[in-house]
Amino acid sequence: MKPVNLKRLAEELNLSVATVSRALNDRYDISQPTKDRVRELASKLNYEPNPYASGLRRQKSKTIGVVIPEVANHFFSLAINGIEEVARANNYHVLIYLTHEDYEREVSVARLLASGRVEGIMISVASGSQDYSHLDSLQEKGIPLVFFDRVHEGIATANVTTNDYESSFEATRHLLDSGCRSVAHLNLSKSLSIGKRRLQGYVDALQASGIPFDEELVVHAQANKVQDIETIQELLLKRPDIDGFFASVESLAMCCYEACRNLHLSIPNDIKVIGFSNLETASLLDPPLTTVTQPAYAIGKEAAQILFRAITKNVPIAASQSVELKSELIVRGSTGASVDVVVAKIR
Repeated sequence: MKPVNLKRLAEELNLSVATVSRALNDRYDISQPTKDRVRELASKLNYEPNPYASGLRRQKSKTIGVVIPEVANHFFSLAINGIEEVARANNYHVLIYLTHEDYEREVSVARLLASGRVEGIMISVASGSQDYSHLDSLQEKGIPLVFFDRVHEGIATANVTTNDYESSFEATRHLLDSGCRSVAHLNLSKSLSIGKRRLQGYVDALQASGIPFDEELVVHAQANKVQDIETIQELLLKRPDIDGFFASVESLAMCCYEACRNLHLSIPNDIKVIGFSNLETASLLDPPLTTVTQPAYAIGKEAAQILFRAITKNVPIAASQSVELKSELIVRGSTGASVDVVVAKIR
């Protein structure tokens, strides 16, 4: 009896081996009637794929790559948990690469991943990223790619983000409603879209309250804690009128605390502070930090689900699959609240 393999199925159906293989793998470029014919015969003949040979043909590594700028930020820890849940459900391994906010490291990691080590990539780009040709080349090689949180909008693929503009607008408005009139903004990056959206939300909230935008009150982070603390202290000495800080990332909110402590300024009596943060100990700080809390776990999980649909269904990822999730404003002592107040998700 002839062995039941792809070749035999192809001969009996008068199809090519490649077509039969793609039909069995539910490829998007094979019609449903052809898929049904192939599956019916495969079931009738008790066809069993050879997983070892199939893996070699497809160069399956059962591994995805996740590229993040830092691990100290609790947002990324939570996002990775969401990613790993989906990966485990699909029997895949996760390789995590840190760029440490360094553009050259990001380029190096992209070149490594382009060699075929992984079947798909999820990335949150570094704040120092300038040119994105290294990421364009990944897509040109046919490697499924999904951006989460920090994105490169020039690539036609899915992005999973939060409503950064609306969140920044509401955070700034909260400081103004709390009595602040000279609010400084600590920004992540001049080039990243996430930094631009958060800055624009801050600017528009000021203007909506009749407060003119003062460029001197915008500080761009250096991705170096010591330097950032020194920069904040210098700004406070130069501009003693500052009565509020809006930090666009968790680490900069912590720098505000240290800078104020070094200058013997009281939070929230002298200066109120709010920041994007998923820090679990935010409520334990002195005073507790008012935060814009992102749905980090859900972001990681959603991005992974998009990636695995592409991997398992062999369907290209489209920009139309992008998802924007809602953040939450949690008011605490750093902006004057006596008890934690959970504000509804920011629309």
